[in-house]
Amino acid sequence: MRFMMMVKGSERYEAGEPPPPELMSAIAKLEQQDRKAGIVLESGGLLPSSKGAKIRAGRGKLKVTDGPFSEAKELIGGYAIIRAGSKQEAIEHGKRFMQVHVDVLGPSYEGELEIRQLMDFGHE
Repeated sequence: MRFMMMVKGSERYEAGEPPPPELMSAIAKLEQQDRKAGIVLESGGLLPSSKGAKIRAGRGKLKVTDGPFSEAKELIGGYAIIRAGSKQEAIEHGKRFMQVHVDVLGPSYEGELEIRQLMDFGHE
């Protein structure tokens, strides 16, 4: 099964402040291990919403809105597509990823990671 892990952004992320180098180094180390183990299939970070746009469909029309968007805590700051044998296994991988944040940034760190199983359209 494949799952997408989406880490939510923060006010600092939306302001364009890069993550601390220590955090990026710790994440890279964990990702390298998980890629070798065949767990991480793809990953990436996203630029702040000020660099993006939304396209909404309604009443037969499309509306494009350029960023930035309001609720920073609801925006995705990065993602990973992982392979896991179950939802529980995916949760364990997500916990390891978030623990790296706590370990590096300290107990005052607050963040959120959402995990969703990808639909299988016949290509695994």
